[in-house]
Amino acid sequence: MPYEPPTHTVERSLRATTGAKIIAGVDEVGRGAWAGPVTVCAAVTGLRRPPDGLTDSKLLTVKRRNELAETLRTWVTSFALGHASPEEIDARGMTAALRLAAVRALEGLPIRPDAVILDGKHDYLGSPWRVRTVIKGDQSCVAVAAASVIAKVQRDKMMAELGADHADFAFADNAGYPSPVHQAALADRGPTPYHRLSWAYLDALPQWRHLKKVRSWAEGNVPEIEGQLGFDF
Repeated sequence: MPYEPPTHTVERSLRATTGAKIIAGVDEVGRGAWAGPVTVCAAVTGLRRPPDGLTDSKLLTVKRRNELAETLRTWVTSFALGHASPEEIDARGMTAALRLAAVRALEGLPIRPDAVILDGKHDYLGSPWRVRTVIKGDQSCVAVAAASVIAKVQRDKMMAELGADHADFAFADNAGYPSPVHQAALADRGPTPYHRLSWAYLDALPQWRHLKKVRSWAEGNVPEIEGQLGFDF
């Protein structure tokens, strides 16, 4: 299906209106998964012409996405990844976990960006970051599209590695999302150490419901960030 390639329109606008010179595109993957971390990539691209075919990672075949990710790793000016583990998601809720992963990614860049383009309509980063939210930014903004592809390929690789010890869950195929194979294995074997235990899917599994955790942080509460490691692979 044809699609419009991403542009630098938002980056140029931020440069003109705010004076920002270093602008990072930020996108996440894994928000809706039942297992594994939520992963955020921050990518700085400048205003160079992007590789052909760059777009939202979800619109690409696995083969093309992997090829583009390999190209992007050397094409971008810089990029960094941040993760929030299932334990952190359970303890803090998804909004705070997203911020945790995003800050880890942004602070992993060699130079702190002057502004951030965040995919979606909700600013989960907040102060002190200068944020511009863009709905479908992973399709329309070059830096966000680049972050989308790198984050997706990296997290898929991580989930495949995790799945090596839990073959019945097929993490290499579903990346921790609730596919039929994943759901069947979960009902039969119960959650792995990589599952998010505060999520509602456990309510439908009476044999495993006793494992459900109650969040120690209210959803949306953003606690102090204690470190940079996140999910250690």
